[in-house]
Amino acid sequence: MSLVGKVVIVTGASSGIGATTAEAFAKEGSKVVLTGRNEANLKATEAACKAANSKAELLLIIADVTVDAKRIINTTIDRFGRLDVLVNNAGIMELGIISEVDDNQYDRVFDTNVRSVYLLTKFAAPHLIKTQGNIVNVSSVAGLRSKRGMTTYCASKAALDQFTRCCALDLAPQNVRVNSVNPGVIATDLYRSAGFSLEKTHDFYEEAKESHPLGRVGQPKEVADVIVFLASDSSSFITGAIMPVDGGRHAH
Repeated sequence: MSLVGKVVIVTGASSGIGATTAEAFAKEGSKVVLTGRNEANLKATEAACKAANSKAELLLIIADVTVDAKRIINTTIDRFGRLDVLVNNAGIMELGIISEVDDNQYDRVFDTNVRSVYLLTKFAAPHLIKTQGNIVNVSSVAGLRSKRGMTTYCASKAALDQFTRCCALDLAPQNVRVNSVNPGVIATDLYRSAGFSLEKTHDFYEEAKESHPLGRVGQPKEVADVIVFLASDSSSFITGAIMPVDGGRHAH
């Protein structure tokens, strides 16, 4: 499933699934574009990529996907002259039941989790058509299952899943594949960023032992490995797939 020399953009590469995915592509010999808002964390990802493959060609773009989509794509093309894989990983989660959330939360969540993916896909598509490349979106089991107090997040991920399927149909005639991974509870900083205390995060992980049939939370590498598979030639007949990586949560 050779990815050597392929140009890969990974958004949200400064932590969690994105950082681990960038490292995995670097290990495979890809030319990896790391994008994120936190420069210090992005440089830590760069160091991890270099540790995985000292010869890896990397490009760091400090950017906010909600406003910099065109710049991310153009900067990549200016540097490498092509694009083979777009991994739309950047995302946020905010909490609250519908009677509590305000319009600003809705806008923040949908701008990051849906609108930015739409824009990046739109700007990337002409380049991916030239290379017959592919897109992997990082959604969530929250797009498949509902949970109280996560209305905006669940709705945004459900929208992302439908966007994935529609884009797969739109781009199939050009042999560009579009797929999604839908992680369950993964041990990352997502929950702390959403406002969970250490205690609440621990309790959430304990709850996952009951809600995830495999009886544990997942690790970023377990998601990154599936992303790399979907981006590779090993999945050349897979498009429009919504692939849970959730310890069976979607079926529970």
